[in-house]
Parts: sequence; structure tokens; C-alpha cells
Amino acid sequence: MGQISTAKETDIAVLVGIITNAQDENIVNEYLDELAFLTETAGAEPVKRFTQRIDKPHPKTFVGSGKLEEIKQYIIIHEVQLVIFDDELSPSQLRNLEKELGCRILDRTNLILDIFAGRAQTAHAKTQVELAQYQYLLPRLTRMWTHLERQRGGIGLRGPGETEIETDRRIIRDKIARLKEQLKKIDLQMATQRKNRGQMVRVSLVGYTNVGKSTIMNLISKSEVFAENKLFATLDTTVRKVVIGNLPFLLSDTVGFIRKLPHSLVESFKSTLDEVREADILLHVVDISHPNFEEQVNVVNETLQEIKAADKPIYLVFNKIDAYTYIKKDEDDLTPRTRENWTIDELKNSWMAKTGTPCIFISAKQKQNIEPFRKLLYDKVRDVHITRYPYDKSLYDEQQPV
Repeated sequence: MGQISTAKETDIAVLVGIITNAQDENIVNEYLDELAFLTETAGAEPVKRFTQRIDKPHPKTFVGSGKLEEIKQYIIIHEVQLVIFDDELSPSQLRNLEKELGCRILDRTNLILDIFAGRAQTAHAKTQVELAQYQYLLPRLTRMWTHLERQRGGIGLRGPGETEIETDRRIIRDKIARLKEQLKKIDLQMATQRKNRGQMVRVSLVGYTNVGKSTIMNLISKSEVFAENKLFATLDTTVRKVVIGNLPFLLSDTVGFIRKLPHSLVESFKSTLDEVREADILLHVVDISHPNFEEQVNVVNETLQEIKAADKPIYLVFNKIDAYTYIKKDEDDLTPRTRENWTIDELKNSWMAKTGTPCIFISAKQKQNIEPFRKLLYDKVRDVHITRYPYDKSLYDEQQPV
């Protein structure tokens, strides 16, 4: 559905966001920065941004008529193939915008689904993404939709008086039902696999997308999990047995969270997120070099609440300290300091005081502060293990990680 083609030449795209009472200009610009990164990850090139200050989205065209005409003229002059909106569009908005602008229209949800579709490698991930895509598509069908399975069933495909759009809806509902059945079977298989791993302590890496979870996984487990500087590099949960000192445990790397993560994806990725739900310890990885890492922390915490995993022991791992920069204030500057003026030591003190839980600051890429991180991990896993197996004498010698 709406895959962005990169076979011959890169599509150029414009991005659209709105400034409302709920989100000011700075926040909208941050969202559009992320939308640009999503667009690049999907294989298109964002060349222009449009924003409009408006009380609420226009019910028919999301933006007002004047802004719509401005976008239209830019599209015509620059031969733009794609317009991407930072919020989810209603079916009627999508139809009206396609008619007015005469090019492909995507919203943030559709773009994320497109990236997930391109990143899915296993049958499990592909099934989850396909289900989310069809659930997104069902209310947005129009007569412009090219039919999915005209061959299916042949004669008798349509009932008396049934229109093409109704046929397409029925086809998609059938597909959704089949995909849900497939996922039920996969969920059972995954649950069986988790039970078969025994009672080893489970640790899950969670965090915003592109914070370095897979790099940490590779470092701690000495495995080769795919990692790159793109959003959603990891879709399938990877589980590795790790031994630190005398202590074995299971470490899992999970799909990254993001602002406005489509609910259909959260639902379809239930079995993947079960790895987080059933973990004994969560390592919340944070990219400290990101200018808005505090908001990313909040997004992850809200998602953990949504999937009912927020009551577990959670430890903050601030990654990418090698990339952290700050602006030193001039002594004569009397304006209040902002977070951009804090040193990394000040941030450490602030977050350790704020959370009341262990925080550790590392660079997985540059292997900075890794031994203290391994010691923290060892101690936390050991605490759970001793609670679970109080008579395991091998852990009472206080052996240190190696």
C-alpha cells in the first residue's frame, strides 16, 4: 500500500504541519524534523516544509484554503510527487487533498507503516505489518483504489447489487480476519518459545527508535544484530543468552517507540511487545545527544504504560555521551540557563536526583563506561536471580563481572 518507489530516482516530498494551542511552533518544528528523518528512512527526499497557525485541523483539507493553494503552487512549479502530513488524516481529508493537489498524499501513520513494511524481514514481522496496513486502509478505501484480488473467486465474487467498493471492503475484512488468525498461531508459538527458555532472568532493551539499543545488544551479547542510523532498524525482537561473570540471563532487543506510534501497530505487534511485558528488568536506553531526549523519555514511558509494562524495574541508560554537546554561557550573560547550557556532569546529577533510580551514562559506539554498565547489569540481574533461586550458592561468592 503506497510504497515509496526508489528503484529509479528518489521521490521529492514536501512536509506539512500545523501550529495549534496544543503544540507551539518549536514543537511543530521538532515533529517536522522527525518527519523529515522518517521520510529519508522511507527513501524520499524532503525538500520543503509548510506550517500554518490554526486553531484546529480543517475538517475537509487539514489546512486552510490559502495554505492549500500555496502548497499546490509549489507542487506544480517543483514537480513534487509526494506530500506528507505530520498528523493522521481522516478518509475524507485524504480524498479531498488528493483531488486538490493532484499527487500522492501520505500522513505520518501511513509513512511509518511504509517503513515497517520495508524493514520487515521475518514472516512474523511481515504478518504484523500487513495486518496494521489493512486496518489503516479499510476506512480509507475510495473508488480510486485498484482492486486487490480481482481473480479471487472469479464468477460470483460480487453479490447482487454489490458495488466495487463494497467488494474491496469485504476482501480486506477477509484478509484482516486471516491475518489475525495467523498472528494468533504465531503468538502461541512465541509464548511457547518464551516458556521453553526456562526461568532465566530476562532483560529487555527498550527506548525511542534510533537510540542505540541494537549497538548495546551487540556489545553486551557479542552478537551481530543489525544496527544503523535509521529509524526502525530493528523490527523483530532478538533474544540472546548472555553470561556476565558466573551469571547467565536473556537479553532482548525490541522495536523502537516513536511519537504518535499508530495504535494499529501497537496492537499487531502484541507478541513482539510481550517480550517487554514478560521481562524482569527493563533497560530504558536514551540518546542523550538528542536535543529533545526528555520528550523521547516521556513517549517511551507513556507507551510502556499503554502496554502495561511500566510497573517493572526500569533503569535509565543514557547512550551516545560521545556525541553530547553543550553551549557554554558567557559569564556576562544574565539570561537563565537552558538545558543546552548544561554540562554532562550537571545532567547526570539532575537525572539521578530526579528519578531516584540508577542511571548510567555510556557510549556503546565508542565503548565508554561499559565496564560500570556491565557491573550495574550484573548486580541487577543477580538481585532478581537470588530472589528466584535463594539456594543458588554459586552467586554468594560476590564474583565480579568479567
